[in-house]
Amino acid sequence: MSKRTSLDVGVIGVGSMGRHHARVYSELSNANLVGVSDVDTEHARTVASKHETVALDMDDLLDRADAVSVVVPTQYHLSTAKACLSAGVAPLVEKPVVEDRSEGDELLSAREAAGTPVQVGHIERFNPAIRALMDIVPGLDVLSITAERLGPPPERTIDDSAVLDLMIHDLDIVLSLVDSDPVDVHSAGVRDNRHATATIEFDCGTIANLTASRLTQRKVRRLVVTAEECVVEVDYMDQSVEIHRQSVPEYIENNGDIKYRHESIVERPTVNRGEPLKNELESFVDAVATDSTPVVTVEDGLAALELARTIDDTATEQPTLDAVQ
Repeated sequence: MSKRTSLDVGVIGVGSMGRHHARVYSELSNANLVGVSDVDTEHARTVASKHETVALDMDDLLDRADAVSVVVPTQYHLSTAKACLSAGVAPLVEKPVVEDRSEGDELLSAREAAGTPVQVGHIERFNPAIRALMDIVPGLDVLSITAERLGPPPERTIDDSAVLDLMIHDLDIVLSLVDSDPVDVHSAGVRDNRHATATIEFDCGTIANLTASRLTQRKVRRLVVTAEECVVEVDYMDQSVEIHRQSVPEYIENNGDIKYRHESIVERPTVNRGEPLKNELESFVDAVATDSTPVVTVEDGLAALELARTIDDTATEQPTLDAVQ
């Protein structure tokens, strides 16, 4: 597709997340929101009216659009994405990209046959703090990565476990940071994996420890990279990065009391804060307009999915104490 100033775009599925895709597309200078589609036609009309576009059935939307966001339940990702590709329309498919590897292979084949870019909606890749982290990590000897993605039970019903709904974000980030293959995975979960932990060992020696929960009463979105040279802390919500270097332990005396403390140098790189979804959709539109490889490919989405499935399955198959003894 030749590059032009504005791309005709649409959204398939305008529920709790899809309506934000419609909002952002309506604000982008390089996109023209030509319509939205949803099985709930009345809701689609409401969203369309709010963003000065029209509600269409999917086939009509695909006739008008060059690119669309696919924000439907996961079980419909493959069929919807294949319909897009058959119509010559580039899809951004929300995470998890599909339900399993066999569906992933079908999507890869459909993408190759169509010759059309397909992006996967791993939004944290476009978080400004993670973008800053990506510039820092290549120069480090990384020992471990720790991630926490915690929060209280959501108001809406979510069928996926905390692993497939939440941890998968951090799995994608970890896989993008560690240039090595996972060789061992240990996991555990409670309450149908609504709270789960995982330890991943990589061939290069790096270890990742991740926790995801929809049962905690405090919202946390945090990632820590521990390296030989420093410790880098990322807060996804604040979009902040701190680098701790040259930690020096010492004992100090104060009024006869001996206290122990660590002194360290803390660097706070400048982070150009902004909305991750806007960054994501701008990148997608640019990839389609220039017919280039998206930042997050189908292969990336499948790598995160397969690791998430392994963690989810093994977390629910932990032996009881009686079985171990």
